[in-house]
Amino acid sequence: MGMQRSYILVTGGAGFIGTNVARSYLQEGTSVHVLDNLSRAGVEQNIAELTREYPGQVLFTEGDVRDRSAVERAVSSATAVYHLAAQVAVTTSLDDPEADLQTNLIGTMNVLEAIRRSPFRPPLLFTSTNKVYGKLAPVALGECALRYQPARDTQATKGVNEDQPLEFLSPYGCSKGSADQYVLDYARSYGLPATVFRMSCIYGPYQMGSEDQGWVAHFLRQALKEEPITIYGDGKQVRDLLFVGDLVNAMRLAVDKIAGVSGEAFNVGGGTANSVSLLEVIEQINALTGRNVSLHRGPERLGDQRWYVSDISKVSAYLQWSPGVGVPEGLRTLYNWYLGRAPLITQDEVQIA
Repeated sequence: MGMQRSYILVTGGAGFIGTNVARSYLQEGTSVHVLDNLSRAGVEQNIAELTREYPGQVLFTEGDVRDRSAVERAVSSATAVYHLAAQVAVTTSLDDPEADLQTNLIGTMNVLEAIRRSPFRPPLLFTSTNKVYGKLAPVALGECALRYQPARDTQATKGVNEDQPLEFLSPYGCSKGSADQYVLDYARSYGLPATVFRMSCIYGPYQMGSEDQGWVAHFLRQALKEEPITIYGDGKQVRDLLFVGDLVNAMRLAVDKIAGVSGEAFNVGGGTANSVSLLEVIEQINALTGRNVSLHRGPERLGDQRWYVSDISKVSAYLQWSPGVGVPEGLRTLYNWYLGRAPLITQDEVQIA
């Protein structure tokens, strides 16, 4: 390809968020290197689309973050690193905790060490998760018709901030939480320009959604296919939804302003203004599709938070950022994206991040 020039490196760049990050840079004429092991079915379509639309700008390496030498080669010419490659499902981590640890923690260590050894020291943005806060047991909840709500007004109006004690439930929580802490420590101990986003529910185009990951997209796909949705628990669980375009804007601001955010962790989500319960999302999907999707019920899942809303005041203050896309608009955008890709709705369910 003749691409010896510098590039933005996106590990896991064939996935949902990675594709959106890559596309935002490619649209501006910036070269992007995607390192991805293509372990999730169908993501190779995202790479094919990017290379077709932006010829000569995309360098793709089929590789794994567990491969230290592959990571070192990829980091060597990077001007910034978005480390998104991960095992993303709690259920999968319970089935195979060692593989989960190897990808999420050892893979992150490989990225950190490659940056530490690099003479260029590119800035690093690591995507963590709200699961590092565990079940939020100290948050007393009240119950309404369609949702849970914190009993204390301050938390209900602002959400969970970064002072919330960490609690790593499930192997996934342990591996992502440990990696999160290593990134922050490398910023402190070695002066690496690195920051952590503890993300809530992200949704939008290129998210194919499965029961394990990407539930908003999964619910919408099920409705479009006229197939039932399975809810684990009572469906009153509350999350703050963040449209992927808003997330990418925040990520890029963090990398651009790395000197001011290095060593900091940020809770990043839609905030209280975009908080919805599973049942409320299903109501919006029914209105959007003109269908009344049937629900199946399953038991509440291990480590599932009944209520999680990000307090985004810290990330807003540091980056002068706030979400711009509300849930109704975001759902409609994703709905229209699916309608433009009709084969995705009719094919067998695939699990794509």
